[in-house]
Amino acid sequence: MRKNKAIIYGAYGYTGKLIAYEFRKRKIDIVLSGKNEEKLKALSAETGYDYAVVNIDNHQKLVEIFSDAILVINAAGPFINTCIQLIEACLQSKTHYIDINGDIKVFELIKTFETKAVEAEIMLLPGTGFDIVPTDCLANKLKKIMPDATQLKIAFATIGGGVSHGTAATVASRLGEKAFKRENGKLIPIPLGKNSMEIDFGLKKMFVMSIPWGDISTAWTSTGIPNIECFMAVKPKVYKFLKLQFAINWLLKTNLVKSYIRKIIDKKITGPDENKRFNSYSLVWAEVKNDKDETKVARLKTHDGYTLTAIATVTIAEKIFSGNYKKGYQTPASAYDYNLIEEIEGIEPL
Repeated sequence: MRKNKAIIYGAYGYTGKLIAYEFRKRKIDIVLSGKNEEKLKALSAETGYDYAVVNIDNHQKLVEIFSDAILVINAAGPFINTCIQLIEACLQSKTHYIDINGDIKVFELIKTFETKAVEAEIMLLPGTGFDIVPTDCLANKLKKIMPDATQLKIAFATIGGGVSHGTAATVASRLGEKAFKRENGKLIPIPLGKNSMEIDFGLKKMFVMSIPWGDISTAWTSTGIPNIECFMAVKPKVYKFLKLQFAINWLLKTNLVKSYIRKIIDKKITGPDENKRFNSYSLVWAEVKNDKDETKVARLKTHDGYTLTAIATVTIAEKIFSGNYKKGYQTPASAYDYNLIEEIEGIEPL
């Protein structure tokens, strides 16, 4: 029997800490991990959890540490730089893998490990946070209501709150790149904010623009709906500015600009404090349409994104500990159906 239930890699990051504290709240013993010993020591002192220092590129040590755990939680973004190393160690140690990624490219990359995960009898479930759980569950629900749906639109809005250092760093790493939509089952690159509209989120109507949200990958896996677009609420002035990004994409892609922005992030962005999170919330909307132009809509009000990420991640972890998982590559809804989001206290259908 493995002595550790879970290892959080990147535990000392903003969201990693929230996940660690959610485990402590539920009185579940875990191990903190990452490459920075000083930060791990500090978090260990705060939480009482043991820690293991290991560099992401030290495969043998990762395997050694993971071999004593049921589950590895990757909280170390940008995930495009960390998922392969951790998944390869999980495959060898036969340890389940989940993460809090929201990047389309990462979902598509992790999906390529499907066969190996089935052979290792483990589950790979990226996107266990706000980036995917509520939207994936809504998409799953609507697909069951309208089995012949051919189009899916998903949108979200954050009321209050802010961004963490890790989220900002991930966004900075993708500057200058195109967005995506899914068309006839294929990923199609499009300009950021190509489409816009006003959406009734239930509590309020808000202006939204198209973005490369992770559901463009995951909702295809969960529902098989071939045409998918995702949207985020923004102020119209911000939208007009972002629409012009294509003119300077060549500049935004340069290492010089990305390095400069990363330095600003390192100095100024830490993430919203507890009070700000408590006074924030998120709205989620999804719509399906079939070839007869019939539509169905579903809406949710959720916790702020970071709080929901911590709660959802630990909720999924507890399911895995109890043996409730599916082998291979999964999404939150393909593994646990729409019921997953209903299990989280404080979620309100609108």
